[in-house]
Amino acid sequence: MEEGTSTSLGYPEGTVSAWSDAHQWDTREDCEVRQILDRIADKWSLLVLALLAERPLRFSELRRRVDGVSQRMLAVTLRHLERDGLISRTVFPVVPPRVDYALTELGESLGSTVQALVEWTEGHQERIIEARNRYDSAKVSAEA
Repeated sequence: MEEGTSTSLGYPEGTVSAWSDAHQWDTREDCEVRQILDRIADKWSLLVLALLAERPLRFSELRRRVDGVSQRMLAVTLRHLERDGLISRTVFPVVPPRVDYALTELGESLGSTVQALVEWTEGHQERIIEARNRYDSAKVSAEA
């Protein structure tokens, strides 16, 4: 190793970053943790999970409430969330068929984590907007 090169990745010895366990979800496509994070962090999944946290909903209700989602994308999202055990799908034997979607216990356990992310975003949105504006201004100036 070159002289002056730190092995601590920028953190003083004896301290750890909030990201210190990030090595658990490596960049390989077949990494299970990465796949789960990809699913949960998907914009449609987060919206669906947030809506189902309020109460069980039918497909048509979800489609109306998730602005911009196509019928196909909503169906795919619901299927993936069900496969991952985050939501349940209940079919009622009526005509026309009725299908309700609800959070499972596992899905409910994700709520506080998602809420923390939303609160962080709300608390930092002004700083992010300022950073975007600085970046965009610098980019325009550099291109001129």
